[in-house]
Amino acid sequence: MPLSEHEQRMLEQIESALYAEDPKFASQVRTASTRGASPRRRLQVAALFLLGLVLLIAGVALPLTVGDFPILSLVGFLVMFGAGLWGLAGGRRSAEGDDEQAASDSPPSKGKPQASGRKRGSSESFSKRMEERFRRRFEQ
Repeated sequence: MPLSEHEQRMLEQIESALYAEDPKFASQVRTASTRGASPRRRLQVAALFLLGLVLLIAGVALPLTVGDFPILSLVGFLVMFGAGLWGLAGGRRSAEGDDEQAASDSPPSKGKPQASGRKRGSSESFSKRMEERFRRRFEQ
């Protein structure tokens, strides 16, 4: 559903205010959302997936088994699965790293305690962290 003219104007005003207030953050948000996996990474994932496929087929064709279980096929499947996960998680990890770098580069707020460094496995949700960051920006 397209935005009305009023909503588009409001969105443009918010965007221009963001660029005026913090151009570095605005450019990071814009590039992080459009950035995808690099061609080199795609090639690496494709090659690893193809290697896993070859191992999977070779495990069925060759008599290398433990009991009645083809070990080489299992290794091939695991390589293919790992390549798939690596390919899917590739773009997100770099964007998260940029966010953490931007947070560490920002100057401390006046009179406010600095937020402690968070691990990736923290229980605090992403939306809560973004709300907290948004509040800190407008409290300065």
